[in-house]
Amino acid sequence: MIEDRILDQAVKELFDGIQFQQEPEGLYDPLRYMIAIGGKRIRPRLCLTTYGIYATELSESILQPAAGLEVFHTFTLIHDDIMDHSPLRRGAPTVWKKWNEDTAILSGDVMCIDSYKRIAQAPAKVLPEALQLFSKTASEVCDGQQLDMDFEKRSHVEMAEYMQMIGLKTGVLIACAAQMGALIGGAPEKAQKSIYDYGYLLGLAFQVADDYLDAYGDEKVFGKPIGGDILNGKKSWLTVRAQELGAKGLEAALAENSAAPAEKISRVKAIYDSVSVADEARRTIAELSAKAIEKARGANLPEGGLEALNRFAHSLVGRVK
Repeated sequence: MIEDRILDQAVKELFDGIQFQQEPEGLYDPLRYMIAIGGKRIRPRLCLTTYGIYATELSESILQPAAGLEVFHTFTLIHDDIMDHSPLRRGAPTVWKKWNEDTAILSGDVMCIDSYKRIAQAPAKVLPEALQLFSKTASEVCDGQQLDMDFEKRSHVEMAEYMQMIGLKTGVLIACAAQMGALIGGAPEKAQKSIYDYGYLLGLAFQVADDYLDAYGDEKVFGKPIGGDILNGKKSWLTVRAQELGAKGLEAALAENSAAPAEKISRVKAIYDSVSVADEARRTIAELSAKAIEKARGANLPEGGLEALNRFAHSLVGRVK
């Protein structure tokens, strides 16, 4: 088993030294920019974590696929920021804002292609499975993004629909990262399935936490403006659950566009507070995290494996208290 400190250092070195094509600069500079402004590197770290449960040393055959997962995730952020009209990402101007929408679209496209090149460096004996897993995941992420946009046009979304959407938009890529590491590390097929399920449930917990922090977090810590989901009329977990709980005036408050942004955010949060939706979110995050650990427990992991996945889960959603 590979120690956490080695995995942490490997992730840092991987993205400190990541290379993209130099020319044309107008196409590849946004890629370098997005990697440089950082991120939590959740997906590559999880990929290396599950790999490290079964393997004893790191090589390019795992490092490049791990990097590919982050490159793909970053591609989705570039395009999401255009669709959401988000001016900031991780506290810095988004690509479409810093350059323009055309550049952001094309740079995102080439970033997606780059991610496949990295996944393709998986060992030959598991390469078909790795590409199949990744391609299925990439398609599902697009499905989730479309559902997310569709929900913006609707006044009401059922919680089951919402959970399906975040499962596709967020859960499957984190699940893919978990299984990719286990696959390349040599885990048995049954264990891979349990590890995938662990990642999926953890991804759900992470997205509910992200929705919670969008309304109740600290902008300096969160890395983007607080209240963005409210201002953009997005259906967050908080909105869906507040409607389930019978919150009064929520639809009208979300549709109101004449008020100042801060006033609209404050008004919607007051409605959330009237039905204690923040407390509900924290409970749900804890429940999903516990279910994820139960799935990991069913994988019959080598010694120290369950503890490693427990630590990772806490690092991911422990920021919500």
